[in-house]
Amino acid sequence: MSNFILSNLMWAWLGAFVIFVIIEAATQALTTIWAALAAFLMIFLSKTNMPIRWQILLFLIITILLIIFTRPFAIKKLKLGRDKMNVNALEGQEILITKKITQFEKGEGKAKNGVIWSVTSADGSEIAENTVCLVQKVNGNTLEVSVK
Repeated sequence: MSNFILSNLMWAWLGAFVIFVIIEAATQALTTIWAALAAFLMIFLSKTNMPIRWQILLFLIITILLIIFTRPFAIKKLKLGRDKMNVNALEGQEILITKKITQFEKGEGKAKNGVIWSVTSADGSEIAENTVCLVQKVNGNTLEVSVK
């Protein structure tokens, strides 16, 4: 029985490769692609008469080395996680205060795209109406602003 398993390890590594590729395609987190590459290499290394425990150890070592040495480079080149999406894109942009902000009451501000937001002062100070401010932080649906 063990002879049969050892002679067909290539198919197990091929199955692992396919599973890792499917997981990477579903998550697009750039993590399991390295395990898929290691599993692909193991397809060919499984044709040697290397014991299974050494194959698994080699698979883990290759995966870890690929993650350590190539993932940061790939993330930098693919620019993953750098684009601000949705409301977080407002950070650093100007906003016009349309309702006065006080220490105890939120005000309102109009973004460049015309959307009205609840706003608070980042430092707790009062900000008058018709003041142009910069968005410092987004807390839920409230923008924290400071005077420009």
